[in-house]
Amino acid sequence: MSCSRVVMDEGCRRRYGFSMPPRPSLLSKRPNAAARQADVVSEVLETMRFTTLLFGRFELGAPWAMRLPKKESAMFYVLAHGQARLRVDGVERPFHLSAGDVVLVPRGSGHVLDDGGRRTPAAQDFISAEALRGPVLAPRRLGGGGQVSTLITGCFRFSAGLQSPLLSTFPSAIHLSAREPEVAASLSSTVQLIAEESAARRQGSALVLGRLADVLLVQAFRARAAATVTEGAGLQALADPAIGAALGLMHGRLSEPWTVERLAASVGVSRSGFAARFHQLVGEPPLQYLARWRMTKAAQWLRETDDSLPQVAERVGYVSAVAFNKAFKRWHGVGPGGYRRAQQAARTVPSE
Repeated sequence: MSCSRVVMDEGCRRRYGFSMPPRPSLLSKRPNAAARQADVVSEVLETMRFTTLLFGRFELGAPWAMRLPKKESAMFYVLAHGQARLRVDGVERPFHLSAGDVVLVPRGSGHVLDDGGRRTPAAQDFISAEALRGPVLAPRRLGGGGQVSTLITGCFRFSAGLQSPLLSTFPSAIHLSAREPEVAASLSSTVQLIAEESAARRQGSALVLGRLADVLLVQAFRARAAATVTEGAGLQALADPAIGAALGLMHGRLSEPWTVERLAASVGVSRSGFAARFHQLVGEPPLQYLARWRMTKAAQWLRETDDSLPQVAERVGYVSAVAFNKAFKRWHGVGPGGYRRAQQAARTVPSE
């Protein structure tokens, strides 16, 4: 590096809080295998820190229907036996579920489940909210005297909220069909274990079901990431060779001074083509995604570690604490110090 470049780079660090991008000769380097294989799905889920809140197992005799209001948590359903139909608020097309299917309502949208035997369920077929409430894990028989469907339910809550750019673009519902070859093998094993464990009610069943639910959620996100559909945006961006590699670089080397030009060159595509493709698949421009993820990780480290503010700033790519403070406040509405104090205070309040 020339002396003039060293001076300019140091000036950028002091004034703006970031380094100059590398020389053009370095842009032709392709990411190594480790960078390409960065496990973005695991990192996103680990950062969001999801927990399973409840489980219920219902033996539903036709005719039956249940209405679930909008919730802050993500709901999921495992249809172990029979058939069902799901209608999600704001989604025109219903989802028809067969035995072995799983459906996830990731944003907690209001929805209706029924046996699918009529065009519109009758008012008297709806199970009351009081009947749906009951002992967790205790199997309940509800509905009429017709064909029985076995439905296992649960929900997830994300400690940091659904703030990940990849998760915030999820559709209102994700249907994993047991008939899809891509997911059938792994899905059927998980569904069978959940069905058996929820019916057995043995000691430790709550813990086992919670772990199986974690597996189910990862499988749903993995299937979404591998989806070949092109409409919408979200985790399916990982299936695109260039954009998936760029996401791996951002997540795997978060502190580096990435630019659009450098990311595009690192994955072997033109700047304009990369920027347009990234926006299409992820839902926002590359540097906006990077800034959002940096602030999400910074919030996690402020909550979960004792690292100093300068250390957290450096881990997310800022050499200037002032620049980091301004960026964090812009995204979270409060400075990093105030955010950490609020999180510490919240942990001292007894939970219900």
